[in-house]
Amino acid sequence: MKTITAYKSPLHQTVTTTDTDVWNDSCSIEELTYAIEHGAVGATSNPTIVLQVLRQEWHLWEDRIHEIIAGNPTWTEEDVMWKVFTEIGVKGAELLLPVFERENGLKGRLSIQTNPANYRNSEKMTAQAIQFHNLAPNVQVKLPVTSQGMKAIEEATYHGVNINATVSFTVSQAIAVGEAVERGLDRRAAEGKPVDNMRPVCTIMVGRTDDWMQVVAKRDGVIVNPAYLHWAGVAVFKKAYRIYQERGYRARLLAAAYRHHLHWSEFIGGDVILTIPSQWQKWFNASQVGVKERMDDPVEQAIIDELYGRIPDFRKAYDEDGMTPAEFDTYGATVRTLRGFIASYHELIRVIREEFMLPNPDIRS
Repeated sequence: MKTITAYKSPLHQTVTTTDTDVWNDSCSIEELTYAIEHGAVGATSNPTIVLQVLRQEWHLWEDRIHEIIAGNPTWTEEDVMWKVFTEIGVKGAELLLPVFERENGLKGRLSIQTNPANYRNSEKMTAQAIQFHNLAPNVQVKLPVTSQGMKAIEEATYHGVNINATVSFTVSQAIAVGEAVERGLDRRAAEGKPVDNMRPVCTIMVGRTDDWMQVVAKRDGVIVNPAYLHWAGVAVFKKAYRIYQERGYRARLLAAAYRHHLHWSEFIGGDVILTIPSQWQKWFNASQVGVKERMDDPVEQAIIDELYGRIPDFRKAYDEDGMTPAEFDTYGATVRTLRGFIASYHELIRVIREEFMLPNPDIRS
């Protein structure tokens, strides 16, 4: 175990004194700059995040969006949106490029998400993943862990794309990703293509796992210890991590969707990535939570037993064979998350349309 020094911020300690890495859960220039200063070695984006970035940093992008529209008079509003979406991601990748170069390509990547509305079409997802892969040397590409997304994850990996599997909440999804990545890497290696420079990632959205257990408990009138509901995502992530270590999967687990400090503190010490929103980073850095390795500490059996015995959807999340890939698409957390991402995707198009391409004549001179 490495020695922890006292003068660094808690997140900086996490990164520099353990095997755990921190990413910024946004490609916002301001937020990513803060995160890098405190040890972050990666970042992520998706339609919801890019929408937030536009709202936060409108002054940085307004003129550029006008340039894109003026320079491409036949483009649709969706064409313009994707250009803006990718440029915002590439700008984040540029900020991380020094980390990427310092770490010899092992860290310093920016994740860009494919069109969430294509979750049922593996060919479209694969094609866009390959396109995004070529945007910058340090781009990672997000693909959803749906039944068709699993096919895209294997194919994109085979084509040399560093994937980040997203819309994932369960042990069975994480295992399916691990296996799909292994197949893709093995196919590359069999053809003599390089794999040592690839760093695939599998996300488990631990906060959304917690959220879904709370929704189910309320919906079904199930009474459990309320404190236990905050351990559902931790329990799933720790079990998946143990399986990844035992099986030697080359994908690396990533914890996302923060709701409380357990989603950081309980994973410290693991060879994992924590993608943390900027506000949570600041809260953690100002906290009194000790930076110590807890990844191998088991979740109390009483917590597992109550969640497992009372909430069927926790059993689906916790068991290795809790769901088949065909069932991933209809799992409650998957449906809720895809709905949110697709809504943000359409909202991005609306913003481009109403702010730039077809502004309301009644409120503009």
